[in-house]
Amino acid sequence: MVMVDVETRTLEAAGATLQYDIRGTADGAAADHPTLFMIGSPMDATGFATLASHFTDRVVVTYDPRGVSRSDRTDGATESTPEEHADDLRRVIEALDAGPVDLFASSGGAVNALALVARHGDLVRTLVAHEPPTAQVLPDRETALAACADIHDTYLREGMGPAMAKFFAVASRKGPFPANWADEPAPSPADFGLPTEDDGSRDDPLLGQNMRGCTSYRPDFDALRAAPTRIVIAAGEESEGEFPARAAAEIATGVGTALTRFPSHHGGFLGGEFGQEGAPADFAKTLHEVLDSDH
Repeated sequence: MVMVDVETRTLEAAGATLQYDIRGTADGAAADHPTLFMIGSPMDATGFATLASHFTDRVVVTYDPRGVSRSDRTDGATESTPEEHADDLRRVIEALDAGPVDLFASSGGAVNALALVARHGDLVRTLVAHEPPTAQVLPDRETALAACADIHDTYLREGMGPAMAKFFAVASRKGPFPANWADEPAPSPADFGLPTEDDGSRDDPLLGQNMRGCTSYRPDFDALRAAPTRIVIAAGEESEGEFPARAAAEIATGVGTALTRFPSHHGGFLGGEFGQEGAPADFAKTLHEVLDSDH
């Protein structure tokens, strides 16, 4: 395995102190490629350790989104918006001073990346947005938005276990949300190995901070089509019919491009991080091909 030096930097943003990591140096082979920024939300930098290990030919940057892991919120806010995350990303990219970056964005990070490119497309050469879960673009948007809001409400009312069980059920549902989705029995936390007791905390970055802002974001398709960025919208081969993959297909249509299929599922790049396994070597191969293909 190639050993790569990692440098951690701190950056002050509006209402947060951000920490980001830089792997590799801008000399040798790395100079032949744009800096590659890998982001998620609420996934932090640790989620990209395996994927980053397949890109030793270039400088790779990862970061912790505001309110997650090492990036502390300083404004006391309990929820974040894609626009806030986009401004954080702008600050990090500008601090890198590395010219337009390539950006691989996963899940909520893909929503935030779309907000970034709509506002600051000059900072991103190629965006690969993998399964951005915004319900606003779905034909069944009203029921999908209600299901997502219910997850947040359940978290505030009952705590992490019941809310996360609903999140798993929503994220894995195949096909549109039916009009009577609220009449379905609530999934049991115990069935997912989740705690059934409420510990009283309400600071979960997924269920509390980002659930409503991420899923209710409406992409600015006019701005995205006008951006200088090459935009690639992607979904996992195993994800067809699931909420994030359905959203990806609709966004691809809105941007005016074909949906690009990647190996595996929503977390296909994971190599054991958070106990999840995808197909990281195949995923990285596809990402290399997409990034290195002609504009």
